[in-house]
This record gives sequence, structure tokens and C-alpha cells, in this order.
Amino acid sequence: MSIKPIHVVGGGLAGSEAAWQAAEAGVPVILHEMRPVRGTDAHQTDHLAELVCSNSFRADDWTGNAVGLLHAEMRALGSIIMSCGDAHQVPAGGALAVDRDGFAQAVTARLEAHPLITIAREEVAGLPPADWDSVILATGPLTSPALSAAILELTGEGQLSFFDAIAPIVNLDSVDMGVAWRQSRYDKEGPGGDAAAYINCPMDKDQYEAFIDALLAGPKSEFKDWEHVPYFDGCLPIEVMAERGRETLRHGPMKPVGLTNEHDPQTKAWAVVQLRQDNALGTLWNMVGFQTKLKHGAQTDIFRMIPGLEKAVFARLGGLHRNTFINSPRLLDETLRLKVDPRLRFAGQVTGVEGYVESAAVGLLAGRFAAAERLGQPITPPPPTTALGGLVGHITGGHLTGAKASFQPMNINYGLLPPMEPPKRDAEGNRLGAKEKTRIKKRMMGDRALADLATWAG
Repeated sequence: MSIKPIHVVGGGLAGSEAAWQAAEAGVPVILHEMRPVRGTDAHQTDHLAELVCSNSFRADDWTGNAVGLLHAEMRALGSIIMSCGDAHQVPAGGALAVDRDGFAQAVTARLEAHPLITIAREEVAGLPPADWDSVILATGPLTSPALSAAILELTGEGQLSFFDAIAPIVNLDSVDMGVAWRQSRYDKEGPGGDAAAYINCPMDKDQYEAFIDALLAGPKSEFKDWEHVPYFDGCLPIEVMAERGRETLRHGPMKPVGLTNEHDPQTKAWAVVQLRQDNALGTLWNMVGFQTKLKHGAQTDIFRMIPGLEKAVFARLGGLHRNTFINSPRLLDETLRLKVDPRLRFAGQVTGVEGYVESAAVGLLAGRFAAAERLGQPITPPPPTTALGGLVGHITGGHLTGAKASFQPMNINYGLLPPMEPPKRDAEGNRLGAKEKTRIKKRMMGDRALADLATWAG
């Protein structure tokens, strides 16, 4: 305990992971979380690592999906977020989704029980005190106005902002299962082995067109101060998608492919709305991809136009909150330190990554970097061949530069990793098709990443 503590500001996914990693490395941590002393527009509890939007950590297959590879890498490095996520998973086809309350409670309990972690329920207004010589700022998309202003003044850099919209949650017993049916797309099994993890609500063409008309006409929440803030394309409100074209939704979250209506197998749905289990009891289901800024009264009317949801009871309606992030490629070094004040590290969504797992992953690295620095150990970023390395490499230097370049939030994807060339023929000498080569290439990149990560971690 003679080692000076690392201060972590923010108890979301990134801050929780950063605190855990540093403490597991043997360094004391003080984790500062302003809730419940000061609330936010999006959080509903005072739990650490509360999930404010979806309950999904997305695809869990490390052999064929980049976010699944990130899952595997984080598990290999002892991630508390992945450990608690695995312990509280709910059925979600090929994805890893969690019971949001059980998950957050588990993360909170483990952090509270760690002998090297002290949790301080207080707001850090402005820049941290000068005597905090190692600080991880993991304040997330809802960074307090005072701290935001202090960061802006310190860096001389403007912040970019965008909207995150929250999807509604429906009570299962209010869904008409005489119309809807259970099935995962292409009957794909998820981590729990369930090939029927989604509830599907089908629409014919007339129903879809009427639904689009209602979305376009429905009253939306508008904020004059935010009018020029761009949306992140990975989290567009459904009404914004509808404004981009009447077919956009049915080629996005409402696409009908890979599904067969058990009530009418011969009829192909024009569009399908999917619900995904949101809690361990299976009583609450969220509307997949249905983040929205529609006013609450309009939401109930419009969403009850969906076949199977005519009598839907909503446990939570959709909402809207503001998101902020810094210009990381200009401001941060390769170990996530602020160049103009290296005692400060940044982690999580505020760095310009998008998604729960990506935010936690940057927290994981920030915690490890800060602990190594405190212990006098060399700091080496993970190899660029890994998902962790590709992600942090992008936000700290891999982004395009130039007069027209605009740093935007980034999900993990294979494009952030050095490419590999798959074989052109199989073992029997037959020429491989494009899909098979892509599948093999993703598996090769996954094998390489996990091998390189093991060497780096060891």
C-alpha cells in the first residue's frame, strides 16, 4: 500500500475495467463515480457499469467477427466486463447479450470487494487536482459540463458531439405470439446454444408503408442547441433512417432475411421487427435497432402498429442523450496519455470508440498502461495484428489526416487489422469461392491475433 494510487474518474464500462486491471496488477486505485451525488439524463441506477442503451455486446464468434475477436482477447486478459457479461448472459442468437441489472450489480460487487479498490461517490468537477499524478479519465459520453470545459481549455481543441438514442423495452406477456414467433436469423445458435433467441414481428408491404408514414409524421424531440450535431451511423434513430429513404429500415434493422414465419411459412414478410431478451427472467425484451427520438406519446401509438405489438406494454420507452468525444489522434499518445499533460490518460467512449465492448477494451488498456507506468515497467501497446492493438492504434494515430479528415467514432472491424491473404484452393485443389475465402481469412486473422496477444501478454 506504499504505492501511490491511480485515480480513475468515471464508473462506467471503461472506468470499471480500468480500475480492475490496475488493481489486479497490484496497484491501488481510487474509482471516482459521481452517481448518485449527481445524476445523468441516461442512467437510472447508481450501479457501476450500468448499460444505458442496448443490452447486447454484439457478435461473440471470434473466428468470424471482429467484435467477437475483441471479446476473446479481453477474456484472455482477465476482463471484469467480459467475465460478468458471460455470467449474466441471456439468449441472443449469435450475440452475447446480458441481463443489464444482474450484470451491473455483479461488476459493482466485485469492484467493491477488491482490496486495492476504493470507490469514491463524488463528482470530479474540472481537471483533477495537481497532486493526482496518474489519472484515467473514463467519463464517457456524458462527461460533466465542468470537466468538458476544463478539457477544452487545456487542449485548445473543440469537442465533437453526436446523439445516442435508446431503444424501447416491451413486456413479454403483452406480445401476441399468435402473430409473432421465436427464431434467430438463419437459426444461428448463440453462446447459450439457443437458435430461437429473437421474437419476430412480421409486416406486409402495406403495413410497412403505413409504419414509415407514421415514423416520418410523428413528433420528435428537438433541441435547438444540438441541431448541428451529427449522428453516428451505427446508432441512428429509426426515424432518421426512414428520412434517408423508405427502404432504409427494411434493409437495416427490419430486414426479413433468414427468417420463416412459423404461422405462415409460405408467405415472405416484407419487413420484420425483432425483439431480443433484455433480462434473465425473460420478461423484458428490447426492440432491436429501434433507438428513437420520437416523443413518448407518439412511440406507444406508432409501435403498436407493429403486428404482434398491438397491445404492447412498454417497460421503458426510447430516449435521447448527447454524446461527446475528443480528437484522440491529435491529443493522445500511443499509451492514451494526453500529450499536453501526460499525467492524464483517457479511456472509453470519450476517446472516440463506439460500443460497449470497445469502450471497455480501451479502459482495459488504460488500466494496464497506468499500472505498468506506476510499477516502473515498460509500456508496449498490443500488437497491431490484435483487435485491441488495431482499435487503440486507430484512435491514437491510425485515422486519416488532412484538411477534409474528420475523426469519427469507430467500432472494431477487420479493416483496422493488417490484412491476410487466404489460400485460393482447398486441400483437394478445388478453387475456393469468395465467401469461403472470406471465412478462412477471418479465421486466420483471429488465430494470428490470439497468438500475438498471448506473446505480448506473456
